[in-house]
Amino acid sequence: MSDAPVDPLDDLLRTLDLEELGSAQVSVQPTSLTDPALAIPSTFAEDITLFRGRSQRQPHGRVFGGQVLAQGVVASGRTVAGVGEVPRRLHSLHAYFMRPGDDTRPITFSVERMRDGRSFSTRRVHAIQDGQPILSMSTSFQVPDGGLDHQDAAPPAPEPESVPSLREAFEGVDDPRAQHISRRAIELRHVEGNLFAAPPADAVAHQRVWMRAVGRLPDEPLVHDAVLAYASDYSLLEPILRRHGLPWTTRGLKMASLDHAMWFHRPARADEWVLYAQESPSAQGGRGLGLGRMFTADGSLVATVAQEGMVRVPE
Repeated sequence: MSDAPVDPLDDLLRTLDLEELGSAQVSVQPTSLTDPALAIPSTFAEDITLFRGRSQRQPHGRVFGGQVLAQGVVASGRTVAGVGEVPRRLHSLHAYFMRPGDDTRPITFSVERMRDGRSFSTRRVHAIQDGQPILSMSTSFQVPDGGLDHQDAAPPAPEPESVPSLREAFEGVDDPRAQHISRRAIELRHVEGNLFAAPPADAVAHQRVWMRAVGRLPDEPLVHDAVLAYASDYSLLEPILRRHGLPWTTRGLKMASLDHAMWFHRPARADEWVLYAQESPSAQGGRGLGLGRMFTADGSLVATVAQEGMVRVPE
């Protein structure tokens, strides 16, 4: 077995290169219906496609949520390919993280074709390990269309090259977690400083993060959308910690993503700089909400993201 380091971008692309297992039909037959008015068709889902993907190893042994989101995007997008004469682009996803995944095991993705209309295609995706769903997600794709067009302006931010990266901060540090961070396929540069090495300087509920893939990605829009979904899960809950002056190294801190929503407004390349402006409007009851907006370097609003997470800090 070779001990040569794995190229992080190649590892990510192999993770997104799902194997199609085939199609299946699901039938539901009611056991008893005494009222004829409640009669329902015996077949609920006539077209389900199955895919399988590998898992990326993590220091904590649990599958990274952004990985499952990105794989779900690819799985659902592949079932949309070929629908209609014009390629349909992902415009939204809504997901619930249901169980932690085992990063030593592959994941099966079940994609149900909910509807293919003239302009929109809707899919329902379940990520499954050991016969149990670890994520449930709905996605929607749209034929490119014209119409009204406006957007908020991007917040001011220094040039990305002037902001230290996590790779620079942790490269060479003799700690497995630090080495994992420095070898990620997504480069992150925190304008307000990262929360791994020390508590934040200011207790504010917002931050800006420059991000991009560490190398060139294929010229395939679905891959770029999947990588943006992948990267969106890395830092969106950090404004909660920043607001309360907490670093990631806080003893006893427990955080986990609960649900995730993302709206794709305009096309963008995930291997070019994207400014991820984040804030947390609320934290309560062991949960915290993170909101984010992604902008290209020239100010185009790419996507809006929302995520609620479990946040538990020992008293």
